[in-house]
Amino acid sequence: MDMSENLLPILLDIPESFETERLLVRAARPGDGAEMNKAIGESLNELKPWMPFAQSMPAVEETEVYVRESRVAYLKRSTLNMLIFSKADGTYIGNIGLHHIDWDCRRFETGYWIRSSCAGNGYITEAVHGITDFAIRELGAERIEIRCSARNVKSAAVAERAGFTLDGILRKSTREADGELHDSKVYAKVRGVEF
Repeated sequence: MDMSENLLPILLDIPESFETERLLVRAARPGDGAEMNKAIGESLNELKPWMPFAQSMPAVEETEVYVRESRVAYLKRSTLNMLIFSKADGTYIGNIGLHHIDWDCRRFETGYWIRSSCAGNGYITEAVHGITDFAIRELGAERIEIRCSARNVKSAAVAERAGFTLDGILRKSTREADGELHDSKVYAKVRGVEF
């Protein structure tokens, strides 16, 4: 992609998917809601402390609405939510995406979650490496961030394993799913420093 173009984000040609060694990561499609809903149900206890959508079990229709809204947001280039699948057997593993996008600065934040039965295999770290490469190669990223509650040890460990640098801790900056204000860790990779 020629980053010198001053195109509106909606006019940017952005691939719908990318692959890593073990994963296919692609934009949401209508019909993905049922499988995502099963994964949410399986993982509800692990997701509940960190994910607002997991405070109670959503209906399949609600998850399908999320998938279709994600599709529209991807096409509008406002949020780039993607689903993670195993290349070996097609298993739906979880979600990753780029959000809080600043196209002028080419700044992106990535967030992720994994289905409980797939945790502990390095899939999310691999997906973070993949989406980081995707953001650099396809979107001309200057800065990629991972933000998480300082209490979310697993998410912070992913950021560190993926080579992100802790820029700082924002005290009492985010109201998490538990309703409390949490400190937020801000990790980043920056062009000219980490890539």
